[in-house]
Formats: sequence, C-alpha cells, structure tokens
Amino acid sequence: MSLLTTNTALVGRVTVAVDAMGGDFAPQATVIAALESLKRNEALSIILVGDQSKLEALLYLNFDKNTPLSGDMPIVSEVPDNPPLAPHLKTLFTAYKESGRLIIHHAPDVVLMSDRPSRALRRKQNSSMAIALQLVKDGVAGGCVSAGNTGALMLLGRSILGMCPGIDRPAITKKLPAPKGSCYVLDLGANVDSTAEHLYQFGLMGSILVETLEGIDKPRVALINVGEEEIKGSEQVRLASSMLVECDGINYVGYIEGSDLFNDVADVVVCDGFVGNIALKTGEGVAKLLYQSLFRIFEAHWYTRILGKLVIPLFRRLLKKIDPAKHNGALFIGLQGVVVKSHGNADAEAFSCAIDQAFNEVERKVPDMINSRLDELLF
Repeated sequence: MSLLTTNTALVGRVTVAVDAMGGDFAPQATVIAALESLKRNEALSIILVGDQSKLEALLYLNFDKNTPLSGDMPIVSEVPDNPPLAPHLKTLFTAYKESGRLIIHHAPDVVLMSDRPSRALRRKQNSSMAIALQLVKDGVAGGCVSAGNTGALMLLGRSILGMCPGIDRPAITKKLPAPKGSCYVLDLGANVDSTAEHLYQFGLMGSILVETLEGIDKPRVALINVGEEEIKGSEQVRLASSMLVECDGINYVGYIEGSDLFNDVADVVVCDGFVGNIALKTGEGVAKLLYQSLFRIFEAHWYTRILGKLVIPLFRRLLKKIDPAKHNGALFIGLQGVVVKSHGNADAEAFSCAIDQAFNEVERKVPDMINSRLDELLF
C-alpha cells in the first residue's frame, strides 16, 4: 500500500519529497529546513527520504532554542540512552508527524558526491535520491529537492521521470536578480557539451518557464556569446542563433555578453552548462565579496562603526536581494516532474529556500505548462 493511500493528510496538499541525505550538512540542515518550510507554508507536506534512524536521532541533539539554521552541527549515528530532547525541534517534528504533514520514508543507501553518475544509476536505486524521484514518478509527491550529486540527479531524473516530448536533455535554470527585475539562465551545469539543438531547446523551455512563472508575454530570449556581432562565437552558438531566429514562437533578441546578465536586457539567457556554471559561481562569489567587504569597512574604525549603524539597514536591502542563500535552488527543466537542485553546501536556511521553490513550481504545475506549450512550438 502506498504512502498516498495510507496518509490522507497528503491529499489536497502540495507534497515535496526531500532527499534528506544529500549535501554537505545533511541530514541536519535538510531536517531543520523542512521544519522551517512547513511553518511558512500551510499547504505544504514533506516526505523526508533517508536513513530513518539518523533522521529521528536528530531529535535527541541538545540544541538551544536559538540554534541558527546553519551547518556545522554534529552528526548522530545512533540514538543515545535516555537522551535529552530538544524541545523546539521535538515539538515541531512531533506535531508535523502526527498531523501527517511530515513523513519519514526510509532509504537504505545514499548517493555520494564522489559517485560517478553512471554508478549511481546502476547501483543506487535504493538511495534517498532515487527513492525521492520515484515518489514523484508514482504521484505520491509533486516535486523533489536534493542537494546531492548533480550528475547523478540528472541521470536518475531522466531514467525515473523521463523527458518532456521533443526535449533531449534537461537543463538547470534559476532566477537571477537584476536592477529592475530578473532573468532566468540555463543551462547552469547539467550539460557541458551542448549542441546547437540543445541550446535551441533550452531557449524554448526557458521562454515557456518565464511565461508561466512571471506572466511575461513573449519574454526576451538571448544567447551568451563572446560578442554581439553575428560572426562571433562557436559554431554551435551561431547555429543555435539561426534556429532561434526562425522560431516564430520565440522573441529572440540575439547575443549578449556576460556583463549583460544583470542589466535587464533579456528575460531568458541561454548557454551551455560549462559557461553557465562558471558565470553563476562567479556572480555568487562577487556577491559574497561585496557582503564581506562592506562589513569589514564598517568595522574598521570607531567612526565607520557609527556610520555603519546609519547605513547598514539600507545596505541590507541590497544584500538581501543578491544574497546567494536567498536564491538557492535551481530547477531541472525538461523532466516530467518538478526537480529542484540545491547547492551542495547549502545550510538549512538556504535549503529551505529550495524547498519553497519546489512548492511554488508544483503549485503552478510547471511541467504540465511546458509540455502543453512545447506541443504548440515543436509539433
């Protein structure tokens, strides 16, 4: 008997399966993130997939009520005798379990960051990652979130969920902030050797995604290149550009350079995974540098500390907008289901943002919208 039939609390709710064992700070960060997301979203239910004894043992850590939502917490391998329970976690954990909004689904295996994706596909079908994806396939969960091995998540996702009709490969995409709005960039690391056809498909999916999530009619689609001139770029990029020009359903605006990512010149930016991943990590590094440098400046002298008290509240608005943790979570677009990839080093606060993203995309039925529009554009 399935989880869906034995847990009536899942019916009528948005259910997200969480790979609780993936990521640098799992399972501590994933469990705390799940509790935080459940507090924020009344319509959300979560299935924590992982080693049941390790997940439940977290209740026996002696956290203080002010414990920050971050990593660097001790790993528990077994439940100690007569342990002191953590009141704030125990209360939340127990309440959500009793209401049926939080379910632990045991998985005996884990996909390691060091695992080759092909090995994970062949030998890790009982892993927390694979079982979380299978719950989406079976209709028990609407979406899946994992901070684990990216290549394994892509291969297992393709194998278990399948691809949207007319799409050869999934792409990783996420929303990046811009001064007057935002843009979606894809691919961010799923495919480092994309062909022109793949880039063309990424442009189609990105355009549909922005229409669905942002309500923008005919979003502007651009290709990242080493220059804006038509003669520049690799053969794959030039060929993809000619394909996008000929597609009547796409508002293609041509090439842009990397410096234009945050300048509101496009709503969808297409590139291969090699370029996209470097661009993303570079942008996040600059954001962290800005954040750290500002606070070092204000802490340098007594008069800058006084000045900081006046201006830091204003800077916090900007820093919140560009803080990578607030934008954690990237969608594997092209799969027949919602799959969100979190940063592997995400703490609980950042991982909770990825769960929230999956919740929103399941609510909006993003894969269904992409499928229906692809039928119009490709067939």
